[in-house]
Amino acid sequence: MFRAPSSVFGLVLGAVLAVVLLGDAALRAGVGEMLLLAPWVLLAFWGVYALLFAPHVRIDARGIRIHNPLRITEIAWARVSDIDMRWQLEVTTDEPRVVKAFGGPVAGRPGRPPLRRDEDRGRREPPAIRDLQVIQDAWESARPGAASDGVVRRFWDIPSAISLAVLIAWVIIALFISGGVR
Repeated sequence: MFRAPSSVFGLVLGAVLAVVLLGDAALRAGVGEMLLLAPWVLLAFWGVYALLFAPHVRIDARGIRIHNPLRITEIAWARVSDIDMRWQLEVTTDEPRVVKAFGGPVAGRPGRPPLRRDEDRGRREPPAIRDLQVIQDAWESARPGAASDGVVRRFWDIPSAISLAVLIAWVIIALFISGGVR
């Protein structure tokens, strides 16, 4: 699985802030008032989760799975015509359509990402370039044996969408209870 290293840090930081804010509200104002404030804090935490942590790229023997905010695309290796990186990983299908991975390897500014030594080549390179090479190698090795009837599936991230709908409903209920909407 390929995910931005900062995503885990962002999720943990967001969770700690949410717990501290909700705990402080419960201690100072009581549980009832905390429940009126909670949807706003949890909505912000949901944003951190959906925009930073959930997006990732996963590869296996069948193909590549690109999980973007609220959308997931599964592409069989036989349907991939190119894999490249501009600002982020881009997979071109035979449709032709380009699927951009918002949570996979990201090409940072030159010299900005921490450098790892590539033992095979005897030089240092950014982690995103190494990750791109791993993905391209998996594609190249799977292409000869890939089933030609592979599909490109696009679907919604149902758990994230449902949790967003529940939070929005909670926000509306909290607004009515607190008198924010008349």
